[in-house]
Amino acid sequence: MEIKTIPIENPEQLNFILGHSHFIKTVEDLYEAMVNTVPGAKFGVAFCEASDVCLVRFAGTDDGLIALAQRNALNLGAGHSFIIFMRDMFPVNVLNAVKRVPEVCRVFCATANPVEVIVAETEMGRGILGVIDGYRTKGIEGDEEIAKRKSFLRAIGYKM
Repeated sequence: MEIKTIPIENPEQLNFILGHSHFIKTVEDLYEAMVNTVPGAKFGVAFCEASDVCLVRFAGTDDGLIALAQRNALNLGAGHSFIIFMRDMFPVNVLNAVKRVPEVCRVFCATANPVEVIVAETEMGRGILGVIDGYRTKGIEGDEEIAKRKSFLRAIGYKM
């Protein structure tokens, strides 16, 4: 077995969700979860099929986001993994809907941070072991950082 670290390509620092699922209809069900949760959602989803012809299956509402999801899924090549890139929305808007999709087994991360995916590769295939989501913690917030956090949440409309 070989352990590899594969970076997620995300040049615009878009929000994305990386997860694990179990069935070919994942693409269609994730599409429905996205559009039914956020009207007018702009996203692309790609899913690594793990049997039969082992293709990257895809769907979405934005061609550029679909292409980005396809490239990342193909680069990961980990069976039954999926990735959803989104624009003008946050994972918090859709995360529960994604997790409620019956095929979804696990969400590894939901972020706009730089991400490295830790993958195990054997003769049979690849599987995701985990992720490095962003940077190492540097300390504990103080009063100034608390005020900044609270101000940010209000500025983006998540708190009154």
